[in-house]
Amino acid sequence: MHPKSSIMAKILIIDDERSIRNSLQEVLSFEGYEVDVATDGQDGLNKTASNQYDLIFSDVKMEGIDGFEFLDKVQTNCPIIMISGHGTIEIAVDCVKRGAWDFLEKPIDLNHLLQMTKHALEHQCLHETIRRKDEELTAIKKHVSTHNQMIGQSAAIEHIRTLINKVAPSDARVLITGENGSGKEVVARLIHEQSHRANKTLVEVNCAAIPSELIESELFGHIKGSFTGAIKDRAGKFEQADGGTLFLDEIGDLSLAAQAKVLRALQESEVTRVGSDKTIHVDVRVIAATNKDLPNEIANGRFREDLFHRLNVIPIHVPPLRERRDDIPLLVEHFNKLICAEQGCKPKPFSEQAIQQLQQSEWRGNIRELRNIVERLIILAGDCITEEDVQTYTRG
Repeated sequence: MHPKSSIMAKILIIDDERSIRNSLQEVLSFEGYEVDVATDGQDGLNKTASNQYDLIFSDVKMEGIDGFEFLDKVQTNCPIIMISGHGTIEIAVDCVKRGAWDFLEKPIDLNHLLQMTKHALEHQCLHETIRRKDEELTAIKKHVSTHNQMIGQSAAIEHIRTLINKVAPSDARVLITGENGSGKEVVARLIHEQSHRANKTLVEVNCAAIPSELIESELFGHIKGSFTGAIKDRAGKFEQADGGTLFLDEIGDLSLAAQAKVLRALQESEVTRVGSDKTIHVDVRVIAATNKDLPNEIANGRFREDLFHRLNVIPIHVPPLRERRDDIPLLVEHFNKLICAEQGCKPKPFSEQAIQQLQQSEWRGNIRELRNIVERLIILAGDCITEEDVQTYTRG
């Protein structure tokens, strides 16, 4: 029985030598991959037009459409590894410049082949994860009318509403601080929605979720062939937000190297894609957020003081939920209606004692934690949610 790959990937092999095609197909199939073969560059183009592949191996020297022409013509986002029996530095560099992910020399070392395959697929999986995150953010934006609400009537919330009303019409940079789950993203979206940039894009970047080796490409973009895996030109988040707003969430998690480049972009209103020497002007309003104590991070050498002052034009602090317990009844009512509407059921009543019990919690996860608890109670408790239900289902 053949071992199965942890990544059930689909791979295309393009080579005009039958023995090479069959050998690679046999080795990769044994590892659990689904493998297609193509006899030349044209056959490869035909197959990529009608199939979606996770990885492509292509010979360089072929009759008709060779590997170079295939690289220039193919329409795919997957990594392409070039193979050649005439391996030279010039050929390898040319392949990478044309968008190849890497270069493999004949005769092929099978261990090297399998390591390169694993690495390329992991890289592709990482980019796919980032793409899905972008789609999730887009989906969030489609529901802003429902979710971009700051619920509460406490003095702290009224103060934040006043700040938003004052700062939103300007282009001033805003630094939002507060614990995880306290609602910093909602504040950023409300500022954008009430600004003159509201008809443009709000681009959100979770700086903590992007690996350090990819953050520069994500923020500033790259050109084809600028590094391993750069298979086509790509605009970064600053360019995507041109004319609109860029929300840099978890800014405190950026590396010092990335901080320096963000600082330059803010100072010059220009970005340079990775691998390019051409500057691109961008008109972007930047809103940043963090759950970290940035002055303390500065004192410990983990955050640039000059970047902090660039970002901290208008500071807005979002207090934790335990400091505005009077807002909990309104939040529970809001989440009760919202969750039940999503699940297609009627809202469940909460007893006065149940609400009081919820108000006594410390809510280390803040509003996000409260929403999860309300959803848990709606699903697991009876027709009317009691104090006993809260005590039972808020444990653990």
